[in-house]
Amino acid sequence: MAAAILHIATIIGGPEWYRFFGAGERLASMAAEGHWLPVVLTTTIAGVLFAWGLYAFSGAGLIRRLPFLMWGLTAITAVYGVRGILPFPVMLLVDEYSTPFWVWSSLICCVYAVAYGVGTWRLSRAG
Repeated sequence: MAAAILHIATIIGGPEWYRFFGAGERLASMAAEGHWLPVVLTTTIAGVLFAWGLYAFSGAGLIRRLPFLMWGLTAITAVYGVRGILPFPVMLLVDEYSTPFWVWSSLICCVYAVAYGVGTWRLSRAG
């Protein structure tokens, strides 16, 4: 949920926030020009992260059980895992991806993958 809120804050913060969080100069420039694409992309990401947060809360028993809970948590774990690991070999091959943004965001996604994976495993063991 924090990542979803941070994405919304980036929209509000504008071009400097896009730059600070490593979205790239192209996206930051588009935001500065008032282009619709940065807002749509960032809002979409925030929406997905928010939905994934709801699944985490549901799996933890903090809110009602959501549909396809185990399938959803497993898929979210896999997406975070792939997003966390895949950029590292790409960074070795493509120099433009070797930025602090890619390193930190990938590490964060790896942490999320582990957290979702452990939570999903524990939920499956609870029956």
